[in-house]
Amino acid sequence: MKLIIQIPCLNEAETLEIALNDLPKHIDGIDEIEYLIINDGSTDNTVEVAKNWGVQHIVTFKKNKGLAKGFMAGLDGCLRAGADIIVNTDADNQYCGADIEKLVRPILEGKADIVIGERPIDQTEHFSPLKKKLQHIGSWTVRVASKSDIPDAPSGFRAYSRDAALRLNVTNQYTYTLETIIQAGHDKIPMESVPIRTNPELRKSRLFHSMFGYVKKSMVTIVRSFMMYKPLRFFGGIGAVIFLLGFILGIRYLVFFFSGGASGHVQSLILASTLMMMGCMTGIIGLQADIISANRKILEDVQYHVRKMDYDSEKKEQ
Repeated sequence: MKLIIQIPCLNEAETLEIALNDLPKHIDGIDEIEYLIINDGSTDNTVEVAKNWGVQHIVTFKKNKGLAKGFMAGLDGCLRAGADIIVNTDADNQYCGADIEKLVRPILEGKADIVIGERPIDQTEHFSPLKKKLQHIGSWTVRVASKSDIPDAPSGFRAYSRDAALRLNVTNQYTYTLETIIQAGHDKIPMESVPIRTNPELRKSRLFHSMFGYVKKSMVTIVRSFMMYKPLRFFGGIGAVIFLLGFILGIRYLVFFFSGGASGHVQSLILASTLMMMGCMTGIIGLQADIISANRKILEDVQYHVRKMDYDSEKKEQ
């Protein structure tokens, strides 16, 4: 059983060694522990620090491509290196390395394929009250969209079984954390959450530059993922609301019509007809999107089997 711990890096030379030193060297039930960094266009000596420390695998982008692409490239590197379990953590030592054992335990016991660390958000001192509130709201929204019970959706401290990693796709350019939960919920991949500890802040987050930017990008990611994986529910809900508004206006016009006072309310009839047609059209869009979603599911299954054959053949050669 091989565990590979991957760490996305962007100019992390100052903190990377601290994070690496905090990682476990042995876990019961794990035969091998290896380490991989994703060098996402770093301009400092991040790679040299990793090599000097003894990191076995390095994935390098010549130009910064963002956390989402870095995460997927890391999964690819870990799978090709024969990982049975992949843990993702941060280079700024935000998460307590000893808690990696908590993450992998449900996978080793066969209880889950994805395990996400639940941070003590309300007790984290460097989180502002607004950020804490937004974290809770965002996690609640993801739970609704994914029909899961994950309490800390934005947490990047998580473990994946080999099978789960083979099934994952990330299409947005921002972050993998929210979309992968929604996808896993849609595909009914078993997920669990475990409480973990965090370390004092070593540097400010680079994922967002303002709270407004963080909220905007997170909401776009959630809505886009919901549209991809639950299109009929998304467009059907919108269409039903629009149709209902038109229907209510239509009933209102009929009341005036039968009471003999409809002459001054023709515009209500026009608006009602327009809204009802828009509602029907939105519902039809939802049906079309649902068919596309079904085709995408078939393609994902094909991709899974192709990946499995590709990665497993490389694993056997090692």
